[in-house]
Amino acid sequence: MWNLLYRLASPPHFYKLAAGMIPWFAVSGLLAVAYGAYAGLFIAPPDYQQGDAFRIIYVHVPSAYLSMMAYVIMATGAGIGLIWRMKLAHAVAAAAAPLGAWFTFLALVTGSIWGRPMWGTWWEWGDPRLTSELVMLFLYFGYIALRGAIDDTAKADRASAVLALVGAVNVPIIHFSVEWWSSLHQGPTLIREGGPAIDSAMLYPLLAMILGFTLLFGALLLRRVRTEVLYRERRTKWVREMILSTPGNYL
Repeated sequence: MWNLLYRLASPPHFYKLAAGMIPWFAVSGLLAVAYGAYAGLFIAPPDYQQGDAFRIIYVHVPSAYLSMMAYVIMATGAGIGLIWRMKLAHAVAAAAAPLGAWFTFLALVTGSIWGRPMWGTWWEWGDPRLTSELVMLFLYFGYIALRGAIDDTAKADRASAVLALVGAVNVPIIHFSVEWWSSLHQGPTLIREGGPAIDSAMLYPLLAMILGFTLLFGALLLRRVRTEVLYRERRTKWVREMILSTPGNYL
């Protein structure tokens, strides 16, 4: 077990392993998204209250879910790197931040588009979920800016890790905000007592979109981590040997 974890934490081993995993994640994710998008847009019936406007959930819900999952990955990687000084963990955290920021932005935009016809407004500052989701976007921006402001990689890792860990308290706030406070946002639909509160014709495409978005996120994350690892290890022997052994390289 420990030997496996040690190998996974090795940058050269992870770099090669990720290369083989990316196509599987990407192709599987695209297939799931293709099915979910088609079934959600053309097969699922209109909602009895929202009509066809409900179909934005097939982008909004996966985006909102991944915005939080990406932050958990970033904070976990930052914490592991800070405590055990694992360079690969810091690389994962650094790679996850821009992806999380984009999914958070997409969740906010699609939420606003849906809110205009449903709530009569693009934005409601009094809604705890909207506001806490926006706070998370700023936390992503702060993490990225802090890393970019410090030239020394080790110092940037430590400083940004502290920020990521402090900001992690916002994730449960987002998740439970509709239960803790009065909110315009609807309550839990998928994970709730008594089962999902959504018809199966709408549910299965949504689950497919969540799965597809997650797999595509995994492919993008692995790709970004490989790039981050290559940059961090650029002066090491294994990177030089890999570059020199690449066909067509005449350095």
